[in-house]
Order: sequence, then structure tokens, then C-alpha cells
Amino acid sequence: MVKNNVEIDIKVMCIEAGTTQAKLAHEISTTPAYVNRVIRQKETVVNKTFTSMVEALGYDIQLTYVKRTENGQDGDQR
Repeated sequence: MVKNNVEIDIKVMCIEAGTTQAKLAHEISTTPAYVNRVIRQKETVVNKTFTSMVEALGYDIQLTYVKRTENGQDGDQR
């Protein structure tokens, strides 16, 4: 199971970045509807087969987000 609430995570990141899901969609050359669908279906964010393998081994998945700094270095971790 993916432990993160990807939908909330993306919404918080959008707020922190001062952007919207629609602007994010434009930035990555896709539609707002597709961005919304992806974040609502967190099991598809991580490959379903990979998720099944990890679960079969007795693990859950927890995503960690690391903010990039202006110079491309890793910054704050979530």
C-alpha cells in the first residue's frame, strides 16, 4: 500500500509554489483533468506490479519528497 496521500501532497506543494493544478498541467504539457486523475489514483503513481511485489514481501511504500534548490542540489526533505 502507498502510505502517502498523494492528492493532499500535490495540493500542498501547489499552494507552497503559489500555483494551481491547471498551471502545473500546462507546465508539464498535459491537461488539468489528467493531473487530477493521476493524483486521485495514488496506486498508479507507483507501478502496480512494483507495488504488488513490495506488498508480497511484507512492505508498504512511503514516498519522500526532496525540494530542489536553485542550483539543483537537494534541499528540504518531506
